[in-house]
Amino acid sequence: MNKKVFVEGMSCSHCVRHVENALSDIKGVKNVKVDLAKKLAQVEMDIEISDDEIKAAVEDAGYEVLRIE
Repeated sequence: MNKKVFVEGMSCSHCVRHVENALSDIKGVKNVKVDLAKKLAQVEMDIEISDDEIKAAVEDAGYEVLRIE
């Protein structure tokens, strides 16, 4: 199960790490890959995780979620 999270506010590799860590800390997340240029985080999950939970994790890290697909 995968979701694409479009993230606004990332500007460097440190931002990428913050978003990766925030998403990786969610229970059920198996893998996270963040593409700075595309402003996209691809999240691979073992279980269904709500969009609200994903959005909250990214926003708590200081970034804005534009949309989740």
